[in-house]
Amino acid sequence: MLDTMLGNYFPILLFILVGLLVGTLCLVAGWLLAPNKPDAEKLSTYECGFGAFEDARMKFDVRYYLIAILFILFDLEIAFLFPWAVALKEVGLFGFIAMLVFLGLLVVGFIYEWAKGALEWD
Repeated sequence: MLDTMLGNYFPILLFILVGLLVGTLCLVAGWLLAPNKPDAEKLSTYECGFGAFEDARMKFDVRYYLIAILFILFDLEIAFLFPWAVALKEVGLFGFIAMLVFLGLLVVGFIYEWAKGALEWD
């Protein structure tokens, strides 16, 4: 019985090994065959055609991350709305009410963020 169980997983193991082998071969081939002629211009920092103004490790305002998280939140809302709209006939009234609760919670969260001033940028 153990042999049949291991036999069922052999194709998965083979797939993983072949994938690792192909990936490794591609990396090694690129490293060996690619031309490597660095000069000062190729190694310089490129930022819109001119040198960087400041250090790349400068601190960002926390509000930037808050806006990014809000964008992801409302982007995911749209990702839930499309399949729901397609399957609205199948989910019926319960699915409609569930989506209204979901959207209501998101609206309450949005109003809270707005009231706290998270969307204002000085």
